[in-house]
Amino acid sequence: MGMNNMDNYMEQMAVLCENNDSINKNLYSEYGVKRGLRDENGQGVLTGLTNISDIKAFEYRDGQKCPCDGELSYRGYNIRDFVAGSKGKKYVFEEGAYLLLFGELPDNDQLKEFRDELSECMKLPTNFTRDVIMKAPTADIMGSMTRSILTLGSYDKKKDNLDIPNVLRQSMQLIATFPMIAAYAYHAYNHYEKDQSMYIHRPEKELSIAENFLRMLRPDTCFTDLEARVLDIALLLHMEHGGGNNSTFTTRVVTSSGSDTYSVIAAAMSSLKGKKHGGANLMVMNMMDDIKEHVKDYADEEEIAAYLDKLLNKQAFDKKGLIYGMGHAVYSLSDPRSKILSRFVKQLSEEKGKEEEYQLYATVERLAKQVIGEKRKIYKGVSANIDFYSGFIYSMLGLPHQLYTPLFAIARIVGWSAHRMEELMNGNRIIRPAYKAVAPHREYTPIDER
Repeated sequence: MGMNNMDNYMEQMAVLCENNDSINKNLYSEYGVKRGLRDENGQGVLTGLTNISDIKAFEYRDGQKCPCDGELSYRGYNIRDFVAGSKGKKYVFEEGAYLLLFGELPDNDQLKEFRDELSECMKLPTNFTRDVIMKAPTADIMGSMTRSILTLGSYDKKKDNLDIPNVLRQSMQLIATFPMIAAYAYHAYNHYEKDQSMYIHRPEKELSIAENFLRMLRPDTCFTDLEARVLDIALLLHMEHGGGNNSTFTTRVVTSSGSDTYSVIAAAMSSLKGKKHGGANLMVMNMMDDIKEHVKDYADEEEIAAYLDKLLNKQAFDKKGLIYGMGHAVYSLSDPRSKILSRFVKQLSEEKGKEEEYQLYATVERLAKQVIGEKRKIYKGVSANIDFYSGFIYSMLGLPHQLYTPLFAIARIVGWSAHRMEELMNGNRIIRPAYKAVAPHREYTPIDER
């Protein structure tokens, strides 16, 4: 079958799929289905228990549920306090990783030992970069990383061993090598597909995860302390966000089947890759680029508000009626991660001479709340989420768009690993929710009679 004939066939048969896979929306209400495992108010269905993190978006006053400023805790420690207590430290990501994996804050000796072990894990099998990462290069770095993760499994003689010490080893090796895999996959794409120079810099054991990522990515291996600090904080804030987010829930679902670590993390990567999840910060960047093209005066709030109004009315950008980076499935009045990150964004914008662009972001954030509040029925308030500022940070760091979602993965692999081990220790049952069949029963007809 030729390509044109195949395309025609697929177009034709897709109509059948659309006709026979569509379900009457009223049936979801009739049967009380919690679409997206959330009720009509956006509250997630309770499907499990966890010690790893907690998200607070509401509080009860006089028996009434009321929106409140968001809070995020890692193992019971408020992330705001964690960041505030990190002043003067270079390795807050590693400290956060220790906390999530082991459930306790490390002392200096424990943190050093953990960092040393991570450093020992910063290596790939012999010729892996040449034989795996540099083969079939693509702009889809998430896809390339997923392929590498699955291939790493073939080098592990204890791949299928689900004992906690072994799973912990696998997890730490993946946490340590994710920055390498992402950076090398990008350089392979940049060389073979974009005809640019190839750089394969080795990580240095004395550097943090954030420092090593910047070192491996940049041709000259150089970075400033503030650049590494801001990236480190961004990674910490993306590290974990409850058991119900799509990629972490995927981790727990696939873990519950008894699958191996590499397959589980590859599944989580496939989930994170989606535009509604890990790809959201790139959509923010694209939207802001569109705003810059159409708004002449960044100080003219009326002009900015008018453009935001067009976005909501499906008259601008991708015409989806969305202001990307605004609103969150869980948080109401504020996303604590965004509030923390915005302070570091301001610092970095001053170092990079991007104050005017930062002010545009701040203005869009403030006005978007007003415009959305006027145009949409919002039951829980609306605020900027972490994706609103993270893309801007990556842009100021000179990171290519292809690495925005991979950076999310470099952070979130820690949370995935913690949830995987918790599921292994407590799950004992395969996760299997119910689906109600709504198709009518039909009598089978022999093929000659159809």
